[in-house]
Amino acid sequence: MAVSTVSDEGKFWSGLKKAHAKLPRGATWKLAVASKDGARAVNIIAHESIDGVRDFFEAHAGAHATTEYFEADAANAVGLP
Repeated sequence: MAVSTVSDEGKFWSGLKKAHAKLPRGATWKLAVASKDGARAVNIIAHESIDGVRDFFEAHAGAHATTEYFEADAANAVGLP
């Protein structure tokens, strides 16, 4: 999970839209959602490495948000396989 506090909403989402076509091998983007005011975002990307997700995400949107990264607890999640 990538939980972001967004500083430039337009550039953040533009970067992620471009990044979607460049996902690392084996990665799947499960969810991308923003708060109504655009100040916060949650993205869920399934991948074998949280470091790989962090590197990928920061390369495309890191300059436009401060993001925290967490490994999701799928066993206790609702709606995730």
